[in-house]
Amino acid sequence: MECVFGLVGNGFAIVAADTSAVHSILVHKNNEDKIMVLDSHKLIAASGEPGDRVQFTEYVQKNVSLYQFRNGIPLTTAAAANFTRGELATALRKNPYSVNILMAGYDKEAGASLYYIDYIATLHKVDKGAFGYGSYFSLSTMDRHYRSDMSVEEAIELVDKCILEIRSRLVIAPPNFVIKIVDKDGAREHAWRQSVQDVTTASV
Repeated sequence: MECVFGLVGNGFAIVAADTSAVHSILVHKNNEDKIMVLDSHKLIAASGEPGDRVQFTEYVQKNVSLYQFRNGIPLTTAAAANFTRGELATALRKNPYSVNILMAGYDKEAGASLYYIDYIATLHKVDKGAFGYGSYFSLSTMDRHYRSDMSVEEAIELVDKCILEIRSRLVIAPPNFVIKIVDKDGAREHAWRQSVQDVTTASV
């Protein structure tokens, strides 16, 4: 029951994702970070098959780094999103990735932005977006409360409302979420919202 969502505020973008690693009826861990830092001012949040999600996001991260290494300048958020879409579109005709992506970034000229990229290589620039079963509740909550001029504090409050709604309404709701933010100061982890601690098996 994956949940990934994000929004753009006044000079920043926020993305949140559940941290559950699940297969069938088993929960393997509750602290899986599904939001990767692409570079100093970009985040990529992904949902989908665990193998595809990890492999593809790492592939994008390394290629974004390679471009900067070769050319001496980083890709813009729009360029990184279009590169990601292109790779998904190419794979779609060969060996498709089952992965959905929200890419958030901050550029000096364009400011903060959020891109929606799904598994069939659809790309849209959005103010707010979501993937997974949690999108049924987070999208409706954001439709009701979202404003484009929100401050960081207001946006975090809205993210918490979405998390509360997911936990209240979804029959098998993920217990833990991670929230990350990107603005002029860079991409960074903001907070975790945990209701279950990850338990390690005691040695016998």
